[in-house]
Amino acid sequence: MKNLETNDWMILNSIIYKIYTTEDLTAMRTALLEQLKMIMDFDSADFYLASPDGGSELVSQVTYNCDEDGSSKYSELDYSRGIMYSGKSMVYRETDIISDEKRIETEYYKKVYRPNNWHYSLQIILGYNKEFLGVITLYRTIGKDNFAYDDVFVMDMMKDHLAYRLYQDKYRNDSQAHKLSVAEMAEKYDLTKRESTVLGALVTGDDNQKVCDNLSISINTLKKHILNIYRKTGVKNRVQLFKLVK
Repeated sequence: MKNLETNDWMILNSIIYKIYTTEDLTAMRTALLEQLKMIMDFDSADFYLASPDGGSELVSQVTYNCDEDGSSKYSELDYSRGIMYSGKSMVYRETDIISDEKRIETEYYKKVYRPNNWHYSLQIILGYNKEFLGVITLYRTIGKDNFAYDDVFVMDMMKDHLAYRLYQDKYRNDSQAHKLSVAEMAEKYDLTKRESTVLGALVTGDDNQKVCDNLSISINTLKKHILNIYRKTGVKNRVQLFKLVK
C-alpha cells in the first residue's frame, strides 16, 4: 500500500470530491489529469470516453501534454482492447499484460509510443454495470522508470468513483434527451396558455402556495389546472409529470 503523505490524501480527497461535483464532464476530466500530476509522476495523459452508440470507437478526448489523437487513431492495433471492453474497472501497467521486449515490437508501440517519446504507461479502464465507459492512460517518457504498484494503488482508489460518475452522466443525458420542454409539452398535449404557465411554475420546484402567489390564483384554481395537465398528458402524479418535462 502506498504510504501517502497528509498532503497527498488531501489532494486525493479533493479529486474525488470534484469527480462528483464538477458539473461539466469535460472540465472534470481536464482538472483530474492536472491534479493527478500533483501526486503522481507522468509526462502525458489522455482520457477518452466510450462511444455512446456502444461501438468500439473512443471519443471525446481530453489530454495532458499530448498533441496528437494517436492512441485513438491506432486503437485497433491496441493489444489491450480485449481487457478494455470487458465492462470492468481495473488498473494495470502495460508491462503487466505484455513483456517489454514484445511490446516495443508491436505496431501500436511504434505508431503511438515511439513518436511521442513515451515508453511506459499506466491504464485505467472504467466500467460499470458490465459496460465499458472510458479509459485513462498515463505515459512516461523514454529513460524513466516504470510505474510502481504505489501508482496503481492511487488510481485503484479512484477508478470506481470515476466509473460511477461516467455512468451517471451517460444515462442522465439519455434521460434528458427524451424529455420535452414546457413549450414542446404545450404543443404536443394541447395545453392552454394558462396550463403552460402553471406547468412552467411547477417544474421550478416551487410548492403550491408559492406558485399561487406568483400567478395570483387560488389553491383550488391551481389544483384544477394541475388536474387538467395530468389528464391531457396521461399521468397520475407530479413525479410522473416531471419524467416527461425538462
